[in-house]
Amino acid sequence: MAGEKLFKGGEFLVVDALPEEIFTPEDFNKEQQMIAKSAEEFGIGEIAAKSDDLVELNPELVRSLLKKAGDLGFLGADMPEIYGGSELDKVSSSLVTEWISQGITSFAVAYGAHTGIGSLPIALFGTPEQKKKYVPKLASGEMVGAFALTEPGHGTDALTSDTTAVLSEDGKYYTVNGQKQFITNAGFADLFITFAQVDGEKFSSFIVERNWDGISLDEEEKKMGVHGTSTRAVIFQDVKVPVENVLGEVGRGHIVALNTLSIGRYKISPLAVGSAKLLISEGVKYAKGRVQFGRPICEFGLIKHKIAEMVIKTYVNESMVYRSAGLLDMTVEGIDPSSEEAGEKTGEALRKYALECSINKVFGSEMLDYIVDECVQIMGGYGYIQDNLVESAYRDSRINRIWEGTNEINRLLIVDMMMKAAKKGELPLVEAIKKVTGELLSLRPQMGEEKEVLENERRMVSMTKKIGLIAAGAATQKYMEKLAGQQELVALIADIVIQIFAMESVLLRTLKKIQKDGKEKSEIHIAATRVYINDVFPKIDLLARQIFGAISEGEELKTQLMALKKFARYTPINCIDLRREIADSIIPTASYHLTKR
Repeated sequence: MAGEKLFKGGEFLVVDALPEEIFTPEDFNKEQQMIAKSAEEFGIGEIAAKSDDLVELNPELVRSLLKKAGDLGFLGADMPEIYGGSELDKVSSSLVTEWISQGITSFAVAYGAHTGIGSLPIALFGTPEQKKKYVPKLASGEMVGAFALTEPGHGTDALTSDTTAVLSEDGKYYTVNGQKQFITNAGFADLFITFAQVDGEKFSSFIVERNWDGISLDEEEKKMGVHGTSTRAVIFQDVKVPVENVLGEVGRGHIVALNTLSIGRYKISPLAVGSAKLLISEGVKYAKGRVQFGRPICEFGLIKHKIAEMVIKTYVNESMVYRSAGLLDMTVEGIDPSSEEAGEKTGEALRKYALECSINKVFGSEMLDYIVDECVQIMGGYGYIQDNLVESAYRDSRINRIWEGTNEINRLLIVDMMMKAAKKGELPLVEAIKKVTGELLSLRPQMGEEKEVLENERRMVSMTKKIGLIAAGAATQKYMEKLAGQQELVALIADIVIQIFAMESVLLRTLKKIQKDGKEKSEIHIAATRVYINDVFPKIDLLARQIFGAISEGEELKTQLMALKKFARYTPINCIDLRREIADSIIPTASYHLTKR
């Protein structure tokens, strides 16, 4: 990608990127735009058209739609072309995920589970023979995949499996016994990527076909949402799995599981963006048609506030998603997909951005929950009545904060990955903390008249990084190796890290758009960026105060708060008028149109 720079995972914390160094939605090329349009047309023509039939579980219809998606190349978006996949770049793959669902979450879940965690492990870690046998069928939709990791006694702590695999005396097969729970697509899956302990301690991955003897399913789970998906327990009773169906190496199943989950986490974010755009349209259409006190409610200030906030959060999340996709594309560039080690190399490359994947997952899932909640509020009583898109989306959205690692676990992982990268010398956090500490005596905060557009916001993003560094540094100095045990503190640090990535992503995207299209054509983008950063910045101050208050007292605390005051100074702006501008730009068309295709 011309102009973009391959930053290391987490490097956004210590380096101020330039607008031209990141990928943004305004950089979509013609081919990517065509792919997005094709996915949108499939979503409208094939999925949304059958929405009534997808509200409740309809396995035959879901499978037929997956097959059609396979015929169009959507199922194989992330799979090598030599094995029947489409081998799209990560930006295009993310666009397919964003546009294919059209808010029909049940199909999107089945699609996501199949194309991501149900297929990618084989595409990445399978032997050439395994890839030849399974990937073409998964890419075409002839076979449907599922990922069977969670157990009744092990959810988040999934790597401590109770499922066992015992090698036969002749060394030809493993006998697998155990139970997996909450398995998406289980009711109509043809194969399971599953995990078991070999010799009681070697956590390993296996490819298991559904029609083998000894496999049974419990009844469908009755869920809060995503009623059109299949979720069942899978029981393995003396299932004989050929040794050639071991996925990866025996004892290294965690490599398969963690890499798969990392990509699965990231993919939740483009799905959230796609759903958010549809919900914005639904909410605004209702607000335009609902008349109270002689006026459409979209003309009232508090409704405009809600509309603007939904647009702003979607714009920010979209900026994060495609910035990350650009990094993923650059990191796998040059890997020969036809080589035997291509999958392993790809997995290793993608692993470097596990931090960004967790950030996207947390932000996207919480952004979508906010938007569905506000859509229900805009519709009032009608939003609470069943059999409308907003009501079902409200229930469906809730699962995103739970699966692929709960948001609590992902917050812990964000800080853990950050600290591990620092220890390995991959991320110069210690040096950055020392540099910021050294700046304290000479720092003279400057917040005044802007000489350049978004100059104050650029400064606030830079200050947020410094606040994050001194807060994380102080907490680490206090607890050292025991910091992980202070989960409340870790979560506060993670929230600052998430917002650094969010604030910088939207800032750089808008600055890049201004460079390309000029200030006049970027007014709504500028407004969204200003509101978001000016709203979040004082919250960063509060998060840091909570961290310092928990780890210090007396003179030490006073010193820390004085330092924080230097970094956290800002002048409030008129966000009310900016929100009104944003809402007024969206209301006439009742659609999110900040990204043109």
